Amino acid sequence: MKYTELDNIDSLSTGMIGNNEVFSFECHSKIACFNKCCRNINLFLYPYDILRLKKRLGISSDEFLDKYTDIVMRPSGFFPEVLLRMSETQEKTCPFLSEQGCSVYIDRPDTCRTFPVEQGIFFDAKKKESIPVYFFKPPDFCLGQHEKKQWTAASWAKDQDASAHNQMTALWAELVSLFRNNPWGSEGTEGSKAKMAFMATYNIDSFRDFIINSSFLKRYKIKYELLSKLKINDTVLLKFGFTWIKYFLWGIKTKNIQQR
Repeated sequence: MKYTELDNIDSLSTGMIGNNEVFSFECHSKIACFNKCCRNINLFLYPYDILRLKKRLGISSDEFLDKYTDIVMRPSGFFPEVLLRMSETQEKTCPFLSEQGCSVYIDRPDTCRTFPVEQGIFFDAKKKESIPVYFFKPPDFCLGQHEKKQWTAASWAKDQDASAHNQMTALWAELVSLFRNNPWGSEGTEGSKAKMAFMATYNIDSFRDFIINSSFLKRYKIKYELLSKLKINDTVLLKFGFTWIKYFLWGIKTKNIQQR
Protein backbone atom coordinates (compact mmCIF):
# COMPACT_ATOMS: atom_id res chain seq x y z
CA MET A 1 0.00 0.00 0.00
CA LYS A 2 1.43 3.32 -1.02
CA TYR A 3 0.51 6.34 1.04
CA THR A 4 1.00 9.76 -0.52
CA GLU A 5 -0.32 13.06 0.73
CA LEU A 6 -2.02 14.78 -2.18
CA ASP A 7 -2.68 18.51 -2.35
CA ASN A 8 -4.86 18.71 -5.43
CA ILE A 9 -7.55 16.20 -6.31
CA ASP A 10 -6.91 16.95 -10.00
CA SER A 11 -3.47 15.38 -9.58
CA LEU A 12 -4.93 11.99 -8.72
CA SER A 13 -3.74 9.34 -11.16
CA THR A 14 -5.90 7.03 -13.21
CA GLY A 15 -7.20 3.88 -11.61
CA MET A 16 -8.93 5.59 -8.71
CA ILE A 17 -11.86 3.60 -7.31
CA GLY A 18 -14.73 4.95 -5.22
CA ASN A 19 -15.60 3.53 -1.82
CA ASN A 20 -18.33 1.30 -3.22
CA GLU A 21 -16.85 0.74 -6.67
CA VAL A 22 -16.25 -2.91 -7.58
CA PHE A 23 -13.10 -4.39 -9.12
CA SER A 24 -12.26 -7.96 -10.14
CA PHE A 25 -9.22 -9.74 -8.76
CA GLU A 26 -8.01 -13.07 -7.43
CA CYS A 27 -4.49 -14.40 -6.97
CA HIS A 28 -3.85 -18.14 -6.70
CA SER A 29 -1.23 -20.73 -7.58
CA LYS A 30 -2.97 -21.87 -10.76
CA ILE A 31 -2.46 -18.64 -12.68
CA ALA A 32 0.71 -18.35 -14.78
CA CYS A 33 1.95 -15.14 -13.17
CA PHE A 34 1.80 -16.49 -9.60
CA ASN A 35 4.59 -14.89 -7.52
CA LYS A 36 5.91 -12.96 -10.54
CA CYS A 37 5.15 -9.73 -8.65
CA CYS A 38 7.64 -10.81 -5.94
CA ARG A 39 10.66 -10.22 -8.18
CA ASN A 40 12.92 -7.23 -8.87
CA ILE A 41 10.76 -4.58 -7.22
CA ASN A 42 11.28 -1.47 -5.15
CA LEU A 43 9.32 -2.49 -2.07
CA PHE A 44 9.16 0.30 0.49
CA LEU A 45 8.83 -0.84 4.08
CA TYR A 46 6.98 1.15 6.72
CA PRO A 47 7.81 1.00 10.45
CA TYR A 48 4.96 -1.39 11.26
CA ASP A 49 6.11 -3.71 8.46
CA ILE A 50 9.51 -4.06 10.11
CA LEU A 51 7.94 -4.53 13.53
CA ARG A 52 5.91 -7.49 12.23
CA LEU A 53 8.69 -9.00 10.10
CA LYS A 54 11.45 -8.88 12.72
CA LYS A 55 9.13 -10.54 15.22
CA ARG A 56 8.18 -13.18 12.65
CA LEU A 57 11.85 -13.94 12.02
CA GLY A 58 12.78 -13.86 15.69
CA ILE A 59 15.47 -11.20 15.31
CA SER A 60 15.95 -7.64 16.53
CA SER A 61 14.94 -4.63 14.46
CA ASP A 62 18.62 -3.69 14.23
CA GLU A 63 19.44 -7.12 12.77
CA PHE A 64 16.55 -6.90 10.35
CA LEU A 65 17.60 -3.48 9.07
CA ASP A 66 21.17 -4.65 8.58
CA LYS A 67 20.33 -7.91 6.81
CA TYR A 68 17.21 -7.20 4.80
CA THR A 69 17.03 -3.51 3.94
CA ASP A 70 18.60 -0.69 1.98
CA ILE A 71 18.17 2.81 3.39
CA VAL A 72 18.00 5.59 0.81
CA MET A 73 17.61 9.34 0.93
CA ARG A 74 16.04 11.08 -2.03
CA PRO A 75 17.79 14.32 -3.08
CA SER A 76 14.70 16.37 -2.26
CA GLY A 77 13.76 14.45 0.89
CA PHE A 78 14.37 15.10 4.56
CA PHE A 79 13.78 11.60 5.94
CA PRO A 80 15.21 8.31 4.65
CA GLU A 81 13.14 5.61 3.03
CA VAL A 82 13.61 1.94 3.73
CA LEU A 83 13.49 -0.63 0.92
CA LEU A 84 13.44 -4.40 1.19
CA ARG A 85 16.71 -5.75 -0.23
CA MET A 86 16.07 -8.25 -2.99
CA SER A 87 18.09 -11.47 -3.07
CA GLU A 88 21.27 -11.63 -5.17
CA THR A 89 19.80 -14.12 -7.63
CA GLN A 90 19.42 -13.45 -11.33
CA GLU A 91 15.71 -12.72 -10.87
CA LYS A 92 16.30 -10.63 -7.73
CA THR A 93 13.47 -12.30 -5.88
CA CYS A 94 12.07 -11.21 -2.56
CA PRO A 95 14.22 -12.77 0.20
CA PHE A 96 11.07 -14.28 1.73
CA LEU A 97 9.85 -15.98 -1.42
CA SER A 98 10.01 -19.78 -1.21
CA GLU A 99 8.95 -22.51 -3.63
CA GLN A 100 5.62 -22.67 -1.79
CA GLY A 101 5.11 -18.91 -1.93
CA CYS A 102 5.56 -16.20 0.68
CA SER A 103 7.29 -17.58 3.77
CA VAL A 104 6.18 -14.62 5.92
CA TYR A 105 2.66 -14.42 4.51
CA ILE A 106 0.85 -13.81 7.82
CA ASP A 107 3.18 -10.87 8.52
CA ARG A 108 3.76 -9.71 4.94
CA PRO A 109 4.32 -5.96 4.41
CA ASP A 110 1.49 -3.54 3.88
CA THR A 111 2.24 -3.09 0.18
CA CYS A 112 2.09 -6.85 -0.43
CA ARG A 113 -0.95 -7.28 1.79
CA THR A 114 -3.21 -4.94 -0.13
CA PHE A 115 -1.79 -5.45 -3.65
CA PRO A 116 -3.12 -4.58 -6.23
CA VAL A 117 -4.90 -1.81 -4.34
CA GLU A 118 -2.93 1.29 -3.36
CA GLN A 119 -4.13 3.93 -0.96
CA GLY A 120 -3.42 7.62 -0.98
CA ILE A 121 -4.39 10.46 1.29
CA PHE A 122 -6.10 13.55 -0.13
CA PHE A 123 -5.93 16.57 2.15
CA ASP A 124 -8.99 18.80 1.81
CA ALA A 125 -7.63 22.27 2.57
CA LYS A 126 -11.09 23.79 3.00
CA LYS A 127 -12.34 21.19 5.46
CA LYS A 128 -8.85 20.62 6.89
CA GLU A 129 -9.28 16.89 6.90
CA SER A 130 -7.54 13.90 5.35
CA ILE A 131 -9.57 11.66 3.08
CA PRO A 132 -8.40 8.19 2.02
CA VAL A 133 -8.51 7.51 -1.71
CA TYR A 134 -8.01 4.13 -3.39
CA PHE A 135 -6.46 2.99 -6.64
CA PHE A 136 -6.69 -0.33 -8.46
CA LYS A 137 -3.27 -0.65 -10.09
CA PRO A 138 -2.24 -4.19 -11.02
CA PRO A 139 0.80 -4.45 -13.35
CA ASP A 140 0.11 -5.35 -16.97
CA PHE A 141 1.38 -8.92 -16.52
CA CYS A 142 -1.02 -9.61 -13.64
CA LEU A 143 -3.61 -12.19 -14.69
CA GLY A 144 -5.45 -11.95 -11.38
CA GLN A 145 -7.23 -8.83 -12.63
CA HIS A 146 -9.06 -10.98 -15.19
CA GLU A 147 -10.49 -13.36 -12.59
CA LYS A 148 -14.20 -13.18 -11.77
CA LYS A 149 -14.15 -12.59 -8.01
CA GLN A 150 -15.23 -9.05 -7.14
CA TRP A 151 -14.34 -6.70 -4.31
CA THR A 152 -14.64 -3.18 -3.01
CA ALA A 153 -11.64 -1.46 -1.42
CA ALA A 154 -13.14 -2.12 2.02
CA SER A 155 -13.99 -5.79 1.44
CA TRP A 156 -10.54 -6.43 -0.03
CA ALA A 157 -8.83 -4.87 2.99
CA LYS A 158 -10.95 -6.98 5.31
CA ASP A 159 -10.22 -10.17 3.37
CA GLN A 160 -6.47 -9.47 3.55
CA ASP A 161 -6.60 -8.72 7.29
CA ALA A 162 -5.21 -5.28 6.58
CA SER A 163 -6.95 -3.16 9.24
CA ALA A 164 -4.00 -3.07 11.67
CA HIS A 165 -1.53 -2.27 8.88
CA ASN A 166 -3.84 0.40 7.46
CA GLN A 167 -4.18 2.08 10.82
CA MET A 168 -0.45 2.08 11.52
CA THR A 169 0.47 3.21 8.01
CA ALA A 170 -2.04 6.07 8.23
CA LEU A 171 -0.39 7.21 11.48
CA TRP A 172 2.99 6.95 9.75
CA ALA A 173 1.76 8.95 6.76
CA GLU A 174 0.62 11.71 9.10
CA LEU A 175 4.11 11.89 10.58
CA VAL A 176 5.85 11.69 7.20
CA SER A 177 3.82 14.70 5.99
CA LEU A 178 5.59 16.80 8.63
CA PHE A 179 8.93 15.99 6.99
CA ARG A 180 8.02 17.86 3.82
CA ASN A 181 9.97 20.80 5.25
CA ASN A 182 13.48 20.45 6.64
CA PRO A 183 13.26 19.89 10.43
CA TRP A 184 17.01 19.40 10.95
CA GLY A 185 18.39 22.88 10.51
CA SER A 186 22.18 23.09 10.30
CA GLU A 187 22.54 19.51 11.63
CA GLY A 188 21.32 18.05 8.37
CA THR A 189 20.09 14.51 7.80
CA GLU A 190 23.16 12.95 9.44
CA GLY A 191 22.76 14.79 12.74
CA SER A 192 21.67 13.50 16.14
CA LYS A 193 18.04 14.59 15.70
CA ALA A 194 17.71 12.69 12.44
CA LYS A 195 19.26 9.58 13.99
CA MET A 196 16.84 9.83 16.92
CA ALA A 197 13.86 10.08 14.57
CA PHE A 198 14.97 7.05 12.57
CA MET A 199 15.58 4.98 15.70
CA ALA A 200 12.18 5.85 17.19
CA THR A 201 10.37 4.76 14.05
CA TYR A 202 12.34 1.98 12.39
CA ASN A 203 14.69 0.56 15.05
CA ILE A 204 12.10 -0.15 17.71
CA ASP A 205 14.28 -2.38 19.90
CA SER A 206 17.00 0.25 20.15
CA PHE A 207 14.35 2.85 20.94
CA ARG A 208 13.07 0.72 23.83
CA ASP A 209 16.59 0.40 25.16
CA PHE A 210 16.99 4.17 24.89
CA ILE A 211 13.83 4.82 26.90
CA ILE A 212 14.65 2.34 29.66
CA ASN A 213 18.43 2.54 29.96
CA SER A 214 19.35 6.11 29.07
CA SER A 215 18.57 9.26 31.06
CA PHE A 216 15.24 9.58 29.22
CA LEU A 217 13.06 8.74 32.24
CA LYS A 218 15.02 11.20 34.38
CA ARG A 219 14.15 13.97 31.94
CA TYR A 220 10.58 13.04 31.03
CA LYS A 221 7.57 11.74 32.96
CA ILE A 222 5.80 8.73 31.50
CA LYS A 223 2.78 7.29 33.29
CA TYR A 224 3.52 3.95 34.94
CA GLU A 225 0.76 2.12 33.04
CA LEU A 226 2.07 3.34 29.67
CA LEU A 227 5.69 2.64 30.60
CA SER A 228 4.77 -0.94 31.53
CA LYS A 229 3.26 -1.42 28.06
CA LEU A 230 6.24 0.18 26.33
CA LYS A 231 8.50 -2.46 27.87
CA ILE A 232 6.61 -5.40 26.33
CA ASN A 233 4.33 -4.22 23.51
CA ASP A 234 6.02 -3.27 20.23
CA THR A 235 2.90 -1.71 18.69
CA VAL A 236 2.31 0.56 21.68
CA LEU A 237 6.01 1.45 21.58
CA LEU A 238 5.87 2.33 17.88
CA LYS A 239 2.86 4.59 18.38
CA PHE A 240 4.72 6.22 21.26
CA GLY A 241 7.71 6.66 18.94
CA PHE A 242 5.54 8.59 16.48
CA THR A 243 4.26 10.78 19.33
CA TRP A 244 7.77 11.29 20.69
CA ILE A 245 9.12 12.46 17.32
CA LYS A 246 6.32 15.03 17.00
CA TYR A 247 7.13 16.29 20.48
CA PHE A 248 10.91 16.12 20.07
CA LEU A 249 11.13 17.83 16.68
CA TRP A 250 8.11 20.10 16.48
CA GLY A 251 7.06 20.56 20.11
CA ILE A 252 3.62 19.06 19.51
CA LYS A 253 2.24 18.59 23.01
CA THR A 254 0.96 15.27 24.29
CA LYS A 255 -0.38 14.08 27.63
CA ASN A 256 1.87 11.02 27.39
CA ILE A 257 5.15 12.95 27.66
CA GLN A 258 5.81 15.58 30.30
CA GLN A 259 9.17 17.20 30.89
CA ARG A 260 10.42 16.98 34.48
